[in-house]
Amino acid sequence: MPRPNIVFILSDDQGAWAMGCAGNREILTPNMDRIAREGLRFDNFFCASPVCSPARASLLTGMMPSRHGILDWLRAGNLDKQRFAAQGLENPHGGYADETEPIAYLDGQPTYVSMLRSIGYTCALSGKWHMGDSVRPQQGFSDWYTIGQGGCWYYHPDIVENGNITVRHGEYVTELITRRAVEDIEKLAGKKEPFYLSVHYTAPHSPWGKEHHPKKWIDHYDACPFESVPDVPDHPDMTTGPVYGTSRRRENLRGYFAAISAMDEGVGDILAALERAGILDETLVIFAGDNGMCMGHHGIWGKGNGTFPMNMYDPSVKVPFMLRWPKMVKQPGRVVTDLVSACDLYPTLCELTGEKAPDGLPGHSFLNALSGGKTGRGQVVIYDEYGPVRMIRTEDWKLIRRYPYGPNELYDLQNDPGEENNLFGLKEHEVRVMEMTRELERFFISNSDPALDGVRQGVTGSGQLCRPGVYATRPEVFKPRPVTRREQPPLKS
Repeated sequence: MPRPNIVFILSDDQGAWAMGCAGNREILTPNMDRIAREGLRFDNFFCASPVCSPARASLLTGMMPSRHGILDWLRAGNLDKQRFAAQGLENPHGGYADETEPIAYLDGQPTYVSMLRSIGYTCALSGKWHMGDSVRPQQGFSDWYTIGQGGCWYYHPDIVENGNITVRHGEYVTELITRRAVEDIEKLAGKKEPFYLSVHYTAPHSPWGKEHHPKKWIDHYDACPFESVPDVPDHPDMTTGPVYGTSRRRENLRGYFAAISAMDEGVGDILAALERAGILDETLVIFAGDNGMCMGHHGIWGKGNGTFPMNMYDPSVKVPFMLRWPKMVKQPGRVVTDLVSACDLYPTLCELTGEKAPDGLPGHSFLNALSGGKTGRGQVVIYDEYGPVRMIRTEDWKLIRRYPYGPNELYDLQNDPGEENNLFGLKEHEVRVMEMTRELERFFISNSDPALDGVRQGVTGSGQLCRPGVYATRPEVFKPRPVTRREQPPLKS
């Protein structure tokens, strides 16, 4: 079979619950729903870390954060501050304070994009990168259109193109990313070699104020009751209140839903561009989220770093994942319920293109699921990490260990799917905790680099400033700030 074109659409901070095809009747996502209807939706797809940069790096590398070394959202290493200051760059959202010089965090590490490039794919990026060095094209991308950091004001994005950065006042970043993606499709569709296109939206990442999103969508959700989202008091460990707390529930949800529906329009434009080019059915279209998102779930407004200590609730770690490819997908409209990890994407794309996956990756190809079979993952266990917080999850049980002191959590997911009743410490579950802990630690011994291990680093959820270990050698440059509850870092991702 000829190798397909691949369009990979990635949303930012979208919960798996925030789509019509996932059963949410209040949110309008007709184009996402189309991908699910004409393809497959994975109902139990999990990120490798419930925050942006490490989650994205795990998708690309197939490795856990403690092996690729991006352990938190990147607060520095994205831009050359001096260079852009010399250009007189006006930054509207004050997000460059910690930048010093660009750091290519993934240099020297294999990714599925570099693999695709090595076998003849032309690779293009339109949208958010946020894995270090936003200026220089990396990992086999020959077309590079991104934003400066991990977030931006929607109508004042800082766009990086051809090594230059400009703030595009008055232009909606979702539309800019879509427009460039459509141009890429039109440019690449007629070529002999296949193409890979990453479309990385910033939506529905905050901010959610009405001035940040199209009026038609703000107005559409103005009277929405938001019954699809829990309305509970703020979590006592929440780090984002009162900025995003329950006191601003309606404003937050209105903007969040508006951002998703505006992004969905962009997804429709991309599908239409593939249809106009006559290649839609020859193209593997994937829609995914980087990490999950609580929008009031458990009283949290955020993802893993929406609380301190960081959390591993299902709304934080479960993400959207759908794909459309008529040449392979049998029985379109199916929902795959097997547990699947972000680390499984790289091996899947290797099998799809006939390449051998790198040795030592923890994931397994789920290509067999496209034709109606099982995913092929063997024992169905998901692992997740965020610094010193680690999770092991089966279909029935979830154990969360916070090293070294806790607090730890154990949930019976069959009888307590909402993760309300922490069973850790109860005598009747001591053997289960011991066995799951043994499996958790065995996995991370095999899939961590001791020099990069998140348990050994000072990860707090307030952002990563450099490669692990550099704090000790360059304290004059990288000064980690203390984390206090109820503090909201600007535009944390």
